[in-house]
Amino acid sequence: MRGPAGFLLCSLLLVAPHCAEVAAQDDQPDSKMPCAKWMGGAPGYPGHNGLPGRDGKDGKDGLKGEKGEAGMQGQKGDKGEMGVQGQEGPRGFPGYPGKMGEKGESAFVYRSAFSVGLTERAPHPNVPIRFSKIFYNEQSHYDTSTGKFLCSIPGTYYFAYHLTVYLADVKVSLYKKDKAVIFTYDQFQNNNVDQASGSVLLHLSSGDEVWLQVYGDGDNNGIYADNINDSTFMGFLLYPDMD
Repeated sequence: MRGPAGFLLCSLLLVAPHCAEVAAQDDQPDSKMPCAKWMGGAPGYPGHNGLPGRDGKDGKDGLKGEKGEAGMQGQKGDKGEMGVQGQEGPRGFPGYPGKMGEKGESAFVYRSAFSVGLTERAPHPNVPIRFSKIFYNEQSHYDTSTGKFLCSIPGTYYFAYHLTVYLADVKVSLYKKDKAVIFTYDQFQNNNVDQASGSVLLHLSSGDEVWLQVYGDGDNNGIYADNINDSTFMGFLLYPDMD
């Protein structure tokens, strides 16, 4: 395009960019002015609440408070039911031996006993029968020389005799302190050997004497003894007087 029209079009094309740059510079906001001067939009809505933050660290314990007063004692509760018995526990070890106790008084045992036999075939009447065969006389309370038992320990005694009867009748009595206590009579049967016996409980004081004696005349002294037949006399203390 030539002529005045072409020149005008070229001028406009050259001037247009420069004007656009100047206009763009004029549209830049001032950094010191509020943005409302250059942006006039409506206010926005409030945002949603944010998530809760994490728990903070525990603080240090405070000082210990003063001790409070004791409360009133409550009422006693009901007794509970008995529980099931538990299993037996293991056996414990043996304990240590205890201290030795004090020595006590010794218990004195009272003994008095004898058992004797006859060696003479026909003892004399009305005198103590002397049994000289000794079965037991450890305390020597029976005197073979007199035929009498002498009481040394007061108490209750048991006496017994078993006599072989042969050739004559037997009348015998047990004496205590010169007094007959019991009597025994056995009638001899011809060509036969018999037995006569008796027993008694007596309370004796110290010094009392007990013995056997044939009473009557000489026809009643059929007490017999030999190597196969015995006539015996015995006695022993049952229990002493404690007072």
